[in-house]
Amino acid sequence: MELRYLRYFVAVVEEQSFTKAAERLFIAQPPLSRQIQNLENELGVQLFERGSRPLQTTTAGQFLYQHALKLLSNAEEVKSMTKRIGLIERTLTIGFVGSLLFGLLPRIIYLYRQQHPHLNIQLIELSTTEQIQALKEGRIDVGFGRLRISDPAVKRVLLRKENLVVAAHSSHPLAQRVEGVHLADLVDEKLFVYPNTPKPNFSTQLMNIFAEHSLVPKHIRELREIQLALGLVAAGEGICIIPASADTIRFPHLLYIPILDSGAVSPIFITARAMDKSEDLQSLFDSIYQVYDLEGIKYNRTIFEWG
Repeated sequence: MELRYLRYFVAVVEEQSFTKAAERLFIAQPPLSRQIQNLENELGVQLFERGSRPLQTTTAGQFLYQHALKLLSNAEEVKSMTKRIGLIERTLTIGFVGSLLFGLLPRIIYLYRQQHPHLNIQLIELSTTEQIQALKEGRIDVGFGRLRISDPAVKRVLLRKENLVVAAHSSHPLAQRVEGVHLADLVDEKLFVYPNTPKPNFSTQLMNIFAEHSLVPKHIRELREIQLALGLVAAGEGICIIPASADTIRFPHLLYIPILDSGAVSPIFITARAMDKSEDLQSLFDSIYQVYDLEGIKYNRTIFEWG
């Protein structure tokens, strides 16, 4: 039973509401309910009286609440004392590709900051290729990117694979295909790709995906960044392929359509120096686990072990 589950449980007990507890924890209500259910399954008991308004604990739930408060208090005291004993301000510099800011990375970094207030965290936007060189030169400590670049001096771990979607104007024929489209449907379209930085980059990844399906887009235009590409799509100039998390970017008449091909995904990697086994990196993985748990994203914890 992990401490974060106890924190979720205590919040629900004290707020007497899953909705209010979710607001207090800055998370969505469905993932919180799922974590409480997982806790009940782990313990084999019901912790809350279902249907009670306001929400009330069972006898087992009240017992767990009293002891959870003590455990969390002791854990915070141990954490605080340990920090005071060895308090030396440390800096962790994180490189990232810009498109990840539309996904879960901001939540991961925010959570990491809250749990490590004495750690000076710096963020630098770098392409995946630039991150590899920055790691080797010591300019960053960890990187988040989308390209599979191998280097013996760098350790790379696949975090997850993100689906790709097509952005199109609402008047475009593809916009009627709400169930989804195939890559083969896109080869004759005017396709905006980004960025126009030195390759390999995200546009290289897209072209490789088309090539793996024996396809070659006929009308390609490279642009500086994703916002520019989507702005032109909203103007009816063409279409664009983006990671699904970037569908939070909104323009009038801009629609996003799933790509049905199984290989139409963009991987997300975390990288660090091959011999780096610091506690800060391990803690960063813990923050990733927590966000993935709350989002219901499946992962294999063993592949994250940095060793």
